[in-house]
Amino acid sequence: MAAGCDAVYEGRPGGHARSGPTSATTGGVSGTMDTVGQVGQAEQGRQRKPATAARMYDYYLGGVHNFPADREAAERIIAQFPLFPAVARENRAFLHRVVRHLAGAGVRQFLDIGSGIPTVGNVHEIVQAEVPDARVVYVDIDPVAVAESLEILEGNDLAIAIRADLCDPQRILEHPQVRELLDFEQPIALLLAAVLHFVPDDAKAYEVVGRLVDALPPGSYLAISAAAAESFAPSGAQTQAVIDVYRQRTTTSAASRTKSKMVRFFAGLELVAPGVVWLYQWPDPERALPDPFGGDATRCGEWAGLGRKE
Repeated sequence: MAAGCDAVYEGRPGGHARSGPTSATTGGVSGTMDTVGQVGQAEQGRQRKPATAARMYDYYLGGVHNFPADREAAERIIAQFPLFPAVARENRAFLHRVVRHLAGAGVRQFLDIGSGIPTVGNVHEIVQAEVPDARVVYVDIDPVAVAESLEILEGNDLAIAIRADLCDPQRILEHPQVRELLDFEQPIALLLAAVLHFVPDDAKAYEVVGRLVDALPPGSYLAISAAAAESFAPSGAQTQAVIDVYRQRTTTSAASRTKSKMVRFFAGLELVAPGVVWLYQWPDPERALPDPFGGDATRCGEWAGLGRKE
């Protein structure tokens, strides 16, 4: 998942077409060499691409939409916290559970900010399997994440992807395609899964979430999962090493938050039972801790919760 505070914004183009190397010279060796040269330049471009949080997350999940810089940065973090891939998978499972819960509660519109690289079981796939007319907007700051989303969504008139910055909520809310697809007089589920830890300033994070929630009609929901300070102690050497990787290798910084700080994001909302809990415990606090975490709940790394706007 990716979202920084760089105010990067770009709307969805009118259509998505795959582009490839072509030659302006017809026939002969010249055309072949031009094509080979462009392919070589493209590969060099892949090698030079800086890491992004979205593509690193894709790597944790075992995806293929990542570049050498992403893999190198991700491996540096895994060296500090070997359970990072397991946490990413558990976060994805939480997203699936909360989307199904919301569909069952009658929600038909979803705004997924920090949606990241598409993987099996995207929000639109889950909800539209149960509710074919459900509407989904994906938002991410990473152009690769948006491009891959657009490719997957081709032909689906009830789901779109735009490139935008979580830290510029007004431009997301005012985006013409967002306004065209979502009805802001009917309940909307705002999904912020594994993204708020990339807004390290508390005041900014609370402001952004508050502005987004204020724009939602009654009956809407806010779902959050984010890094727990109880797992990633801010003063710890390992945590600082992770923060340094994100700061130095990507355009994104990061921070963990305590449970009490997580609860603050739901101020003014009705917390859906069981409240803010460890990632694996939502919505069943009696669920057994998954094997990779070795009997220690703090090792699952993230808090999760769901709130309803009255």
